[in-house]
Amino acid sequence: MTIEVTRRRVLAGAAAFAAGALGMPRILHAETKLAEAFPPLPYADDALAPVISANTISFHYGRHHKSYYDNVLKMVEGTEFVGQTVEAIVRTTYGNPSRAALFNNAAQLWNHTFYWRSMRPNGGGKPTGALAARVDQDFQGYDNFRKQFAEAALTQFGSGWAWLVENKDKKLELVKTGNADTPMAQGIKCLLTIDVWEHAYYLDYQNRRADYVAGWLDKLVNWDFAAQSLGS
Repeated sequence: MTIEVTRRRVLAGAAAFAAGALGMPRILHAETKLAEAFPPLPYADDALAPVISANTISFHYGRHHKSYYDNVLKMVEGTEFVGQTVEAIVRTTYGNPSRAALFNNAAQLWNHTFYWRSMRPNGGGKPTGALAARVDQDFQGYDNFRKQFAEAALTQFGSGWAWLVENKDKKLELVKTGNADTPMAQGIKCLLTIDVWEHAYYLDYQNRRADYVAGWLDKLVNWDFAAQSLGS
């Protein structure tokens, strides 16, 4: 897939976004068919600048994310996973060493789609409404939440993710996972995620992960998406 083709797909997604998706954030289907597992981005490739540049988007979405999708399609050919959803593949292969390659690619496919939805142009700042009340209750205020989220993202050693989730006790919690691991594999409801693999920020920030995380929290985080995910 060329960068130009990727750009056309991104812009097509932006048109749909401008038509009303901003007001009605889309969550991932409970079960996602493989044919629908590489959707257009919900904004233009330059819409997250200056926090995340169009150059980073073109490589991250158009090459890294696309490669996970292509790999999963190839890996499931002729196997019992043909026809299964992305979520089913992730749950079934989780913790199975003989299926590690498939898990890694399927989980990264899901994680990345969730990551794109976790951001929006002109996002960031504090949540509102019922979600704000939950953040206040479970983190003793937004400032504590922000501090703990940033710490989770910065202390994830090497590649991985930081997540806001609703745990099985129905409490909001921050967790971090390495490489392709995802709370979804264990049946935990995910609300937001930030990608802290280097390819998510290196072209813009080099080794300054802290600056990327701060910009993400203050200017990009999509609280509407988190609220809809919580209520799903």
